[in-house]
Amino acid sequence: MTENKTADKAFQENMKERAAAIDRMLERYVFRPVCDEQKVIAEAMSYSLMAGGKRLRPMLMQETYRMFGGSKTQLIEPFMAAMEMIHTYSLVHDDLPAMDNDEYRRGRKTTWAVYGDAMGILTGDALLNAAFETALAVLEVCETTEQSRQAGRALKVLAHNAGVHGMIGGQVADMAAEQQTQPLTGDQIEYIYGNKTGALIEASMVIGAILAGASAEQQEALTRCAMDIGMAFQIQDDILDIVGDSAELGKPVGSDAANGKQTYATIHGLERSGAEVARLSNEAIAILQELPGDHGFLETLVRYLIDRRS
Repeated sequence: MTENKTADKAFQENMKERAAAIDRMLERYVFRPVCDEQKVIAEAMSYSLMAGGKRLRPMLMQETYRMFGGSKTQLIEPFMAAMEMIHTYSLVHDDLPAMDNDEYRRGRKTTWAVYGDAMGILTGDALLNAAFETALAVLEVCETTEQSRQAGRALKVLAHNAGVHGMIGGQVADMAAEQQTQPLTGDQIEYIYGNKTGALIEASMVIGAILAGASAEQQEALTRCAMDIGMAFQIQDDILDIVGDSAELGKPVGSDAANGKQTYATIHGLERSGAEVARLSNEAIAILQELPGDHGFLETLVRYLIDRRS
């Protein structure tokens, strides 16, 4: 038991160090105003992007890139930054009064609560555009035709999974489900979770693999692995909304039940939800173990998702 606690503490410290390194990397990509008219939007973009968090998606991208032998930071870092910008913009818009109407995230006021409704919308828009401008910059550092092709494929994955075929599609289905009185079907939950949450996790891992030169078969295996991780991550979020601590989460708990929102946990209960998180996580680990390279950190990260409290 003591060994497990020691290992868990070491992993938590490792996560914090990796997140801090990603924060330092993001600082280099934060928008800098070039005139007075841009100062407010620049401040709001920085406030949103540098609010902290687990930095899970760029971390998954970086580690997958390394797992397949990738070593060029100038190729992977623009995509890591772009992914976190897209994830951040989605949170900024999610928090808006027209969406989830949340005033707190990560222990502080949400973007719209600080800068107003309109600026919240514009901040999300600006981060989305900045994400693709950032990712496209990788084309300037590609040294071979193959690297340029890989960057092009990675850009296509980023755009596809962030749009109506991915995250946006899942968010639309999620909003439609809030108006539904009968219980959500398994297919509906899988679509919502697989797109709203899973799509960016999938893109992160697949982009890392593409840029490192992984085969099509390996990319397909990672897609299955990432979808399992995305589903497990979202179901664990559902669980934490019921039993979590608001101080640890940095946002109010119980909002799903208060808003009458259907989730995997509210439909199936905590016991079945916990079992499904474990099943999906174990399945994801089994897929990782069939892939080449050092995937020890990724395996530990997936296991961490089962027991996380925030």
